[in-house]
Amino acid sequence: MPIEAIREFIAADMQAIDRVIRSRLHSEVALIGQVAEYIIGGGGKRLRPALVVLSAGAHGYQGAMHHPLAAVIEFIHTATLLHDDVVDESGLRRGRATANSLFGNAASVLVGDFVYSRAFQMMVEAGNMRILEVLAEATNIIAEGEVLQLMNCRNPDLDEAGYLQVIRCKTAKLFEAATRIGALLGGANLAAEEAMARYGAHLGTAFQLIDDVLDYSSDPSVIGKNVGDDLAEGKPTLPLIHAMRCGSPAQVAAVRRAIEAGGLDELPAVLEAIRDTGALDYARERARAEARLASAELQGLAPSRQREYLIQLSDFAVTRSH
Repeated sequence: MPIEAIREFIAADMQAIDRVIRSRLHSEVALIGQVAEYIIGGGGKRLRPALVVLSAGAHGYQGAMHHPLAAVIEFIHTATLLHDDVVDESGLRRGRATANSLFGNAASVLVGDFVYSRAFQMMVEAGNMRILEVLAEATNIIAEGEVLQLMNCRNPDLDEAGYLQVIRCKTAKLFEAATRIGALLGGANLAAEEAMARYGAHLGTAFQLIDDVLDYSSDPSVIGKNVGDDLAEGKPTLPLIHAMRCGSPAQVAAVRRAIEAGGLDELPAVLEAIRDTGALDYARERARAEARLASAELQGLAPSRQREYLIQLSDFAVTRSH
């Protein structure tokens, strides 16, 4: 599979990044180490650090600074997961109990703060003001996205444009930061830097849209969460937005009630509305469109294995099953 070839190609880099992650998560406070190691060791894809590695390599970078900066990207992602699961009252992630369900909400929030602050220490150590600016802006916009999502929970009137704004802030922005940093490390000019940033933003959007599809279509044992988890939290994701736009009055009413109430009482009716309106196919096609836009941004890059793998990641984002 292409994703396995990518993992093999960057295996040495990813091992180095893991060493940085574990060494920089060390704390004399035992609970910090326990919670951080639990979530870092949870079997995530490490896609965002991989994007730093591939983007830097595609721009000819030969140094080692991409390892700590990729770890920074993973730390920011980890901190958001710790905080997200508290806000969403989630009990399951990647097929395992969430950190908050094991260690408590207070510990998850505070360790998330530790991970964020450690990331900022490492940003400063990099000694590159432009990279610090990129990461600080990304962290701020991600937080805005989280608040936007919170504001729109149980809001059945959120439209597609508003939803895309949420995921471009909450999810795509960190993908964008990862690919931009790689370009900056490789000394890319402004046009090339912006192209890589757009690639990351489109890829991250595609990735989140497929997550929305999988929430209503995946085997729980594969995706590591339960079908309808987003609905249970009252999140109006794209399949629901499309179902309300195209469904019958009865279907629209059922989806609206489900979003407003949260929970899964209306799940059978919602799944029927999603099926009848082709909502999952619609969301998949929107994801494919974002993936095509991502790949198009790489046309100006010189041919390389890194460029080819970045293109393949666009395909992986929309064909994956978990």
